[in-house]
Amino acid sequence: MPTISFFEQDISFKLKHPGKTRAWIKKVIHSENQELAHLNFIFCSDTYLLTINQQYLNHNTYTDIITFDNRESDGAIEGDIFISIDRIKENAEKLGVPFDDELHRVIIHGVLHLLGYGDKTPAEKSAMRKKEDACLSLRQVRD
Repeated sequence: MPTISFFEQDISFKLKHPGKTRAWIKKVIHSENQELAHLNFIFCSDTYLLTINQQYLNHNTYTDIITFDNRESDGAIEGDIFISIDRIKENAEKLGVPFDDELHRVIIHGVLHLLGYGDKTPAEKSAMRKKEDACLSLRQVRD
């Protein structure tokens, strides 16, 4: 049975609307003609995510998200998505957007990576941002 799970690691954080968020993520995945196997979202601190970035990607920088694709083959979407709540808070303040909007953008950013969207080149970044905006318009997660 397809599942989406939310965890916290080294911080205290609870997603406001986990059921609505799951439904929204599933809607996005199905809109891309993909199937869901299992997704884990792990909300953590900057320090925790920096350690993962150093250990697994050899990057010594803070980041808001790291996505690991755990699919065995070209099957259903399966992965672990680590999100720094510290980065989300700081980025929301810098951008002047509500915390929940920035969190949802980052959540769907990770899902889009698992769906095959990249963000390495300027063209990919632009396409990713447009796709994020389209996905955000599908959500019914807000209060």
